[in-house]
Amino acid sequence: MPRRTGFLFNELYMWHDTGHAALWYPAGLRVQPGEHGENAETKRRMRNLMDVAGLLDTLTDVKARYATEEEILRVHTREYVDKIKALSEGRGGDAGEATPFGHGSYDIARLSAGGVMAMVDAVVEKKVDNGYALVRPPGHHAEPDIGRGFCIFGNVGVALHHARHAHGIKRAAVVDWDVHHGNGTQRIFYEDPNVLTISIHQDNWYPTDSGHIDQTGEGAGKGANLNVPLPPGSGRDAYVGTFERVVAPALRRFKPEIIVIASGFDGSIYDPLGRMMVTTTAYRKMTQIMLELADELCGGRLVLSHEGGYSAAYVPYCGLAVMEELSGTKSKIDDVFAPFVDVAGGHQLYAHQNDVIEKAAALAGAVPAG
Repeated sequence: MPRRTGFLFNELYMWHDTGHAALWYPAGLRVQPGEHGENAETKRRMRNLMDVAGLLDTLTDVKARYATEEEILRVHTREYVDKIKALSEGRGGDAGEATPFGHGSYDIARLSAGGVMAMVDAVVEKKVDNGYALVRPPGHHAEPDIGRGFCIFGNVGVALHHARHAHGIKRAAVVDWDVHHGNGTQRIFYEDPNVLTISIHQDNWYPTDSGHIDQTGEGAGKGANLNVPLPPGSGRDAYVGTFERVVAPALRRFKPEIIVIASGFDGSIYDPLGRMMVTTTAYRKMTQIMLELADELCGGRLVLSHEGGYSAAYVPYCGLAVMEELSGTKSKIDDVFAPFVDVAGGHQLYAHQNDVIEKAAALAGAVPAG
């Protein structure tokens, strides 16, 4: 059934400058200058494929806005925000750890956080049924006092604080399917019993020594943080099984008023910065599960915020699959890689993957009940 799906994009997101690197390592006398892994191309190509497929015409355009400094400061420290602002007024710098940026990126990062806020507004105000914010720079690694992993501001964290202040949302959930641990979102809400954070990621990948299964929250937030650190090489059955056996029971127990997905496509089989095997088929199924849960639990309130994904060839098809499911509209373009990747070995659930899912499923039963 077709849905009113919002789509948010701004050309200025593509002007965020991450400089030259080898994947992510800065250029220098030992590293030949090349294109940084977190560049505009994967995001632009995702939107371009949606355009060529005719899907953009079926979506509701949602306009981004700039997050104010006050809104950013609900999550980040004054010292950190002032540092980013000062560097941005010059030639740029690094927000902390592997997060280079150029002149003007402070404002682009505010527009990125504000874009997710705008999509939350559109969904809560019922202007759309659900929505995807194709924002950049990403946000799920950014911690209150430091930028990490290409992320300057915690887009999802800022947006959920906005949902509280502007709309009176009391309980929210974040489901992060990026291949890297959502350490920033975890840290922002680690002691908060009213935000359930779930991260499904490659075990001990980035940040290293982060996202362990025993990190379940502290203080009042105990039990409201779930990590599913899947082993490298996990494919369709491991991911879908995680959503069916961990994510769904946890959300049903928690009963959020809104669900936000930190949508990274670097878990895909072709990604250079991940070692997982997710295909468009799995992303479709995961999206279907999340749509059903949102309909069941929170009136369909589902927002997706774009995070990682570094295969310029494959990210567009992953994104198109998700957008087709969100909107209930099948476009005229199929995944050209599907005949190869869907029959590859490794999609079945292996015992060592199942062990992790079983442990996480047990923890899902301890999530604070709504």
